[in-house]
Amino acid sequence: MGLNLDYIHGQTPLDEEEKEGLLIPTISTREELDEFEQQNIEQAILWLLGKKLRAKQIFTSNFVCDLHRQMFSEVWAWAGTFRKTDKNLGIDKWQIPTALQSLCDDAHFWVDHATYSHDEIAIRFKHRVVSIHCFPNGNGRHSRLMADVIAENIFKDPVFSWGAKNINQPGEARSAYLKALNLADQGSYSKLLEFARS
Repeated sequence: MGLNLDYIHGQTPLDEEEKEGLLIPTISTREELDEFEQQNIEQAILWLLGKKLRAKQIFTSNFVCDLHRQMFSEVWAWAGTFRKTDKNLGIDKWQIPTALQSLCDDAHFWVDHATYSHDEIAIRFKHRVVSIHCFPNGNGRHSRLMADVIAENIFKDPVFSWGAKNINQPGEARSAYLKALNLADQGSYSKLLEFARS
């Protein structure tokens, strides 16, 4: 029995080779996959607790990949490694390392020069990293946790509430989130900032 994934609007489909990276052969549905991934993500959050990370540690390709690995390594063999296929969104796969390094460099500048508010730095980083779409899957959840890491560690601010609902499931909260992302794609971050703290 193969992995049967029902994708919802805004999710990136996995190709067959990426599906073969599933480490738990008993998973056959989206619901089962979501459950195992959520358990792994909760372990990643525990891994982050007590860490006192500074901008020079967070804004690196190594940390971006390591966080993804911590979030998904018990479910996917490719966790923490850049995607090897092009997707329906994101940049071309060969551009990922350069684009991610450019984002990290920009983020250092934003922090050093207080270019934006604390929240806007975190949200701009989140938006750009998900736009790059570094990994085969989990980019949205990873980018939101990156924003939380930035808020909590660099600025000592509370983590974001992200609408205080499960935005990984269809519904009003996910629709509002996707609309806010689309506006951010056009350079307007106010709705995404508002949603992140709602």
